[in-house]
Amino acid sequence: MTILVAGATGTVGRQVVAALREAGAPVRALTRRPGAATLGPGVEVVGGDLTDAASLESALHGVIAVHLINFGGDGYAPLENGGELTAAIEAAGVRRVTMLAGWSESTLEPAVRASGLAWTVVAPTEIMANALEWADEVRAGRVERPYGDSRTAMVHEGDIGTVAATALLDEGHGGAEYQLTGPERISLREKIAALGAAAGRSVEFAELTPDEARAAMRKQGVPEHMIDFQLEVFADPPAEYNTPNGVIEKVTGRPARTFAAWARENAAAFR
Repeated sequence: MTILVAGATGTVGRQVVAALREAGAPVRALTRRPGAATLGPGVEVVGGDLTDAASLESALHGVIAVHLINFGGDGYAPLENGGELTAAIEAAGVRRVTMLAGWSESTLEPAVRASGLAWTVVAPTEIMANALEWADEVRAGRVERPYGDSRTAMVHEGDIGTVAATALLDEGHGGAEYQLTGPERISLREKIAALGAAAGRSVEFAELTPDEARAAMRKQGVPEHMIDFQLEVFADPPAEYNTPNGVIEKVTGRPARTFAAWARENAAAFR
């Protein structure tokens, strides 16, 4: 009755593992670097790479459900072997899968949708853990970013993990596509203020123009396609993905956590 979690050392994967452990389920964590994985007691860590379906043969043995991500290898490249992966998963006798949706398309999602598996898509909006990229600036007391009044319904990565675990463990989620939001739409200025309050420090927010932001990201080595994506999305966050929808509470029975709560949980990173 083992559940396999791909991308188990990632931001969301760790939370899926934790939620399954909390539920008492046997968990097998798939990672390309098993020797470096620290996922706590009771988790079986195995090596494997989603870009190489053959490497998953032993990892899939005895597995009834799998949590998947749509990228693999270095650089978060979209998977190109979705059909092969799906065939290997079905051949192993897996019954259920969850898929963490990404911003880039891969061959995995259409292959899984066309399969006989009971699949569930978990599609979060902006993840709260992304705020960790502001840690150095918050500690320095000044954050420089564009679009300070841009509002998103940021979602706690722990809530994403709980939704995925619920879909892996329980009947009734096959064919569902869960768009996950946090419980509120808050601006970038408000997020920075919440981080400062949690860390017990005063933090200035300085708004950059889009051109200034592009130059700063280039200097940091951010790939051009990622710069384009970030500037486009945060200039006008899509309402479809940033209107609180209550899906997390409907699926898990627990209310979605606020950004202020996340900031308090992670305050040490900003001090």
